[in-house]
Amino acid sequence: MRLYAAALFTETNTFSPIPTARAGFEEGCHAAPGRYPDYSSPYGAPLWEARRRAKADGHMLVEGPVAYAQPAGTTTRAAYESLRDELLDHLKQNLPVDVVLLGLHGAMVADGYDDCEGDLLARIRTLVGPDTVIGAELDPHCQLSQAMQDNADILICFKEYPHIDFAERAVELVDLCLRAAAGEIRPVMASFDCRMIDIYHTTRAPMRGYVDRLSALEGQDGILSVSVAHGFPWGDVPDLSTKLLVVADRDAGKAAALAETLGRELYGLRGTTAPKYLTIDTALDQALAHNSGTVVIAESADNAGGGAPSDATFLLRRVLERGIAGVAHGPFWDPVAVSLCFAAGPGARLPLRLGGKTGPMSGAPLDLEVEVRSLVRNAMQSFGAAQMPLGDAACLRVLSFDGQPAGDDVEVVVNTLRNQAKGLELFTAHGIDLAQKRIVVVKSSQHFHAAYAPVAQDVLYVGGPGAIAADIAQLDYRRITRPKWPFDADPLGA
Repeated sequence: MRLYAAALFTETNTFSPIPTARAGFEEGCHAAPGRYPDYSSPYGAPLWEARRRAKADGHMLVEGPVAYAQPAGTTTRAAYESLRDELLDHLKQNLPVDVVLLGLHGAMVADGYDDCEGDLLARIRTLVGPDTVIGAELDPHCQLSQAMQDNADILICFKEYPHIDFAERAVELVDLCLRAAAGEIRPVMASFDCRMIDIYHTTRAPMRGYVDRLSALEGQDGILSVSVAHGFPWGDVPDLSTKLLVVADRDAGKAAALAETLGRELYGLRGTTAPKYLTIDTALDQALAHNSGTVVIAESADNAGGGAPSDATFLLRRVLERGIAGVAHGPFWDPVAVSLCFAAGPGARLPLRLGGKTGPMSGAPLDLEVEVRSLVRNAMQSFGAAQMPLGDAACLRVLSFDGQPAGDDVEVVVNTLRNQAKGLELFTAHGIDLAQKRIVVVKSSQHFHAAYAPVAQDVLYVGGPGAIAADIAQLDYRRITRPKWPFDADPLGA
């Protein structure tokens, strides 16, 4: 068979003050056709798996462009249209193909396009015709649209949050698409709109058991795949909603019935799937109440992976004002501060204004005296099977804040490529022993959990303030489709 694989991947926070321009993709990943590196990633997993299967089974693979940008605000029209057209032009040059495999997020919004993935899939379908199998791997925080379902044969979301299963889902996608192209199966998709917005962590009950049950259904009685499309709460578009997606072999009625059954079950769990979000001082109090071990605090509202700047100072300010000792905190996105630290060199002591640069939801900058403890060029952190870049990074020991001595052993990791905390290397690359820290603060909503929970006595979540505050009901939505929980008490009348 002749396969085509490519990716166009970003998540759009329509409330974020940071525009997603072409430069964001150049900074994240912009690989020309045939130039994607030899590793798997949440956005490149379908192409990477297609390479493996093509080599193993003797298929012909044409590798298209791969583009990824760290989540931020609305994508510029020029960025989206240029990247889209690069992919489409390359695909057109390499037709015909039997299978198209795509890495898509599913929540990309551009100026003039509420549903970038739906637009892209429709254009691909027009190019390749009705007989080519089109499959895409999606982030579960997608806004699953009808256009996406109408123009693809198979859509599969990551099941886990944190999204550590992207490689496994890519294996499923490629396998099902090849089987469909060979005529072994005839996939049909159906979805059910739960008419709600919520947070669904799969690391705890009730979502852990729920997702395990979905997985057990696959491969049974003609059910090929079951996905939960969580929706991305910080994307104010008409398609925002939690949906159940079922792919069945030939039987659309079976797919629709199962999607509704599972969707209504998930709807019954509304309000129980998110973690307990604490205020900053409550989280610090609870962490300090532990007599031993390390407590991890997730600074969820400043998660770069959800489009936040990752330069908010609210939590670090309270650590310093309270004189709390034994703290590691990161990653802070502050390229200016990093450049000054690299200029000063390891061991240097210098005054430094940190964070608070992007807007009101970043807080006020902190005026510190710091010691440069460690410098790392092109720092990386792990996330499942992937290595994620942090850019140049500096580890700082805070000596004083506003002229007053800081608590002992407060260290902050500052970096140049906006990213959330995922792997322990964020800190350990600088020689920080997390077991010796009383509190580790990570700027992340949930992707940190796989790596950090095993070394934590407790994991606490702070809900705000910040650019992706957890209180969904307080967001200034203007375009979502109603009725929808939590704004309406019972939109399904369950």
